[in-house]
Amino acid sequence: MRTLCSSTLIGEFFVIGFAGLVAMKDDSLAMSTVWWVCGVAMVFSVLLCGMVTRPGGVQLGWALQIGLVLSGFVVPTMFFLGAVFGGLWWASVHYGRRIDEIKAGWAEQQTAGASAGPDAA
Repeated sequence: MRTLCSSTLIGEFFVIGFAGLVAMKDDSLAMSTVWWVCGVAMVFSVLLCGMVTRPGGVQLGWALQIGLVLSGFVVPTMFFLGAVFGGLWWASVHYGRRIDEIKAGWAEQQTAGASAGPDAA
């Protein structure tokens, strides 16, 4: 799960940065505000890569996805990109957990087979 979720979060890091560049062109927004918000979100996405397997990590990831969608009120394209990354986040969590379960089952079979010895077959 960690690999898939981290890949999604790193992709979001770049999307947030590019959205900041687009938002910077809006005259009604202060450049410092745009970069503080984008900078915090970008740092959060990178830090979340290391926290995704810890308790609450997935929920914090969902919070970031909601923030990404809500950023569409500033940069309208982010409604679409936020939804896309929300879907990617769901898929990363869902399929990542399934992959982890399959790997754990496979490892359990390997250790059970190794402990039985070659005469067990």
